[in-house]
Order: sequence, then structure tokens, then C-alpha cells
Amino acid sequence: MDKQQNKEAITAADLDRIVEMAWEDRTSFDTIYDQFGISEAEVIKIMRKSMKRSSFLMWRERVSGRKTKHAKTSEAQRFRCSQQDKFKSR
Repeated sequence: MDKQQNKEAITAADLDRIVEMAWEDRTSFDTIYDQFGISEAEVIKIMRKSMKRSSFLMWRERVSGRKTKHAKTSEAQRFRCSQQDKFKSR
């Protein structure tokens, strides 16, 4: 399944997982893209729609300069949530 087909098949559970991954400091936008085919800009749109304005602004401020949200600049080791395999792309 290519990335475009994957975007069209995103379920409510997938959206919940994307929001959860976006909140995690050590999960990069690249990881979200690899798993769901969702770009950083699309993640930001999802977060904006899924949260209260104040929560979105707090999240956006927190991740804006964070190196760990961008795999190329991150020195963090790859973190793997124990539940991550349950949500792999189909």
C-alpha cells in the first residue's frame, strides 16, 4: 500500500495514535510519516483540529524548536513504545 492510499484509509484509531505520537517528545515527525504517510504539516493540522486552542498552542511552542521531533537533527536513541507494533500500517 503506498502512502497516498494509506492517507485515505486513516481510521479514528489511527488519528488517536497520530495525536499520541505527536505528543511524545521522543517520537519524530519522520517516524509518524514512515508509519502513517502523514507529513509534519499534516500532523500540525490534525493536532489543531483535535485540541483546544490553548492546548494546541502549548504543544506547538513545545515542539517548535525541539530537536527530537526531527530525526535528522536528533541525537536521541530510537524509542519504541510497547504498543507501537499494534498500530503499524496495514
